[in-house]
Amino acid sequence: MAKTIFEEMSGTYVRQGDYFIPDLKLPEEETKFIGIWGQRHAKYLKQNHKLLYTNLLTGGKLNKYLVTVNEQANDMFLRLVDQFAKKENVTEKLKAENPMIWVQKMNNIRSRVTDIINTDIIFS
Repeated sequence: MAKTIFEEMSGTYVRQGDYFIPDLKLPEEETKFIGIWGQRHAKYLKQNHKLLYTNLLTGGKLNKYLVTVNEQANDMFLRLVDQFAKKENVTEKLKAENPMIWVQKMNNIRSRVTDIINTDIIFS
């Protein structure tokens, strides 16, 4: 019996009852922790860019891509929060003197920075 194209390309079959089913496996991928920014981007890709998401997943590159996006977003978040806090004079002195005002200002800064990151990195 002649080999199928699948068998010629080193494909194998698994017997399940009376049937031979192709033994398909995703390529091995090194898994690293994906933070909140990477998870948000993955959800966005899955809903809005299905082809890119599928290509990254089947190519074994999704985890590495999401880890990179997460690192970029996290670095940008920390840098922008620090810059905004310095610009708006939100210091440790303010934190000691008036903690509620400090919390309000920091929450405002974090919210603005989150919107910037969502626009520039996560949902683009």
